[in-house]
Amino acid sequence: MAGAGGKKAMGERPLRVEPIHNGTVIDHITAGQALNVLRVLRIDASCEAVVSVLMNVGSQKVGRKDIVKVEDRELSGQEAELIALLAPQATINIIRQGKVTRKFAVDVPKEALGVLRCPNPNCITNACEPIASRFRLLSREPVALGCDYCGTVLQGSILDYLL
Repeated sequence: MAGAGGKKAMGERPLRVEPIHNGTVIDHITAGQALNVLRVLRIDASCEAVVSVLMNVGSQKVGRKDIVKVEDRELSGQEAELIALLAPQATINIIRQGKVTRKFAVDVPKEALGVLRCPNPNCITNACEPIASRFRLLSREPVALGCDYCGTVLQGSILDYLL
């Protein structure tokens, strides 16, 4: 890892990640959550875009963080909200022609409508009724969501409940 002034310590290699020309950089992802962010974005081995993933990178702001760069793709508002549920401190940078044209912190949504499945098998949203799931934010740190219909609380990873 490069030390102060860009010099590398003996035996260490500098971190080399090319900047993207167009696309999205998701920074300040909670350490260890980068692969989950890829899952939320439905990015897997079949994705043709160039994707860079940095994990457990040192950060003065949060200690350790992950970073995801996706070329030629800008995130939707719904994708940004889902990322906020995994990494409430994340920031999103939109890159166009090699320059940051927009930078914003994700905002944990007050409501998640139709994007998560309730884990309660007896919830009306799981009973073949034409009712979209609806979760309300109970806590931002750590993120906790409550089902509006049955009161079941989702905490921790939401990945198993993505629709």
